Amino acid sequence: MSNYDDIRQRVYNANMELPRQGVVIYNFGNVSAIDRKERIVAIKPSGVMYDLLKAEDIVILDLAGNIIAGDLKPSSDTKTHLVLYEKFPTIGGIVHTHSPYAVAWSQAARPLPVYGTTHADQTHLDIPCTAFMDDAMIQGDYEEETGHQIVKTFATLSYEEVQMVLVAGHGPFTWGQTPEKAVLNAVVLEALAKMAFLTEQINPNVDRLKETLIQKHYQRKHGPNAYYGQG
Repeated sequence: MSNYDDIRQRVYNANMELPRQGVVIYNFGNVSAIDRKERIVAIKPSGVMYDLLKAEDIVILDLAGNIIAGDLKPSSDTKTHLVLYEKFPTIGGIVHTHSPYAVAWSQAARPLPVYGTTHADQTHLDIPCTAFMDDAMIQGDYEEETGHQIVKTFATLSYEEVQMVLVAGHGPFTWGQTPEKAVLNAVVLEALAKMAFLTEQINPNVDRLKETLIQKHYQRKHGPNAYYGQG
């Protein structure tokens, strides 16, 4: 067994959860994980169909993006992941998908408002959407600039509190302390995006959920006196 078998298997399992949960088709997404002690990142290879993916295909990189193990090219989004790992030092996993409802909000370049308690259970804040990148960024090191655009969007937000973002014209990225939590966040984001879309179809003049309800649901799960769950 290689020294990378454990992290490869973990990242493979996390990647395979995306099609199981219906948030990717074909090869439309990627999951990575970082081992900060060993200073390595494991990520899905570029363009490989999920039904063909194997654990040994997962690419191992150093933190500069150099391949240190693996026969395939890493995801084309690798530089975005690396920027986020550098700038968000407590995260352990990242997910990017092209799930349809989250992408629709990204293409509309709109933040995702808190319309209901399901959203408030996750965060009391709207899910932010980045600004569109300017032409110089797009024509430059595009994937790295995508990471910087996400980081810029969180200049006044906590990446630990809001673990998801919509990239304007592109799609969602999520993260968490583990790759498994990042996957959970990707699935939750798609559900929230779908609920918000349907809400606006039913009532185009809907208002953001009243703040007392937002805070009640957020605090009962995340506050100092939280009582949600078995913990």
